[in-house]
Amino acid sequence: MARVFIPPALRSLTAGLHEVDADGDTVGEIVDQLDELFPGARSRLCDADGLKPGLIVMVGNSASSLGLLQRVTDDEEVHFLPSIGGGA
Repeated sequence: MARVFIPPALRSLTAGLHEVDADGDTVGEIVDQLDELFPGARSRLCDADGLKPGLIVMVGNSASSLGLLQRVTDDEEVHFLPSIGGGA
């Protein structure tokens, strides 16, 4: 099982839980399970095209450019984070 860290915007759905364990081979499957456990999670994380704009997913130590298609192995950490822009 992957350890999923719940972003603050979803904690109202999880009764304040900061992290949960979830099964899935991809980020998309993890999101599906989160939505089963906490209805409404998918709509806060995704739109019709995948992850909502301005949101990135970290699997392990890497930011994924694959979004919902990113593979997840057992015991990995999954973080949904706001993307950071700017710089010179």
